[in-house]
Order: sequence, then C-alpha cells, then structure tokens
Amino acid sequence: MSALVRLTLVFPPRLEDAVTDALTAHPGLPGYTLVRAEGHAHDFARASTAERVRGRVQRRVLWMLIAPEQVETALDALRAQVAATDVRWWTEPVLAAGRLA
Repeated sequence: MSALVRLTLVFPPRLEDAVTDALTAHPGLPGYTLVRAEGHAHDFARASTAERVRGRVQRRVLWMLIAPEQVETALDALRAQVAATDVRWWTEPVLAAGRLA
C-alpha cells in the first residue's frame, strides 16, 4: 500500500510558468509531470474564438505524487504566487507506486 496521493492541477496554459515556478521553488516538494490537454466545461467566458468553435479549451494538467501531509504545503505555495480562480485541483489515493527496475 502506498503512503502517497496524486495531486492533480488543471489550469490554462498562460499559468504554466507561474504554477511550475511556484512548485519548483518550494523546497521539499516532489517533482511533477505536466501534460497538454483540452477540456470542456459549461463556462466559455474566457475561451478564445477557436476554442469556442471547437467546444474545448486548452489546459495543462500537472500530476504530483505527494505525501498527504504535504498537499496543503503545495497548495499554499501555489496560492501565494498564482491565486487564480481557474486553477482546479483534487487528490486521489495512490494504491501502489514504484519503478520497473
């Protein structure tokens, strides 16, 4: 059984540097994986014309395997530097994790 959770952050591409800089600058936080994604929601107020036509908005998804007691530390670091309402986050239990070799 793993003692980790997966912290997921979803945010617009314009916040990529701010989010990654905030996490990288904080000592003791683990690394992360960042991927490009598209999403659909009912609020397209901030969507570009191209995104409105496609019906999907550009997003970044960041995954971090982290100890549960570090989640608030990571979120506090983000809130201090980013504090944007269009950053969504959640945690999920990690049942197992490791390396193949």
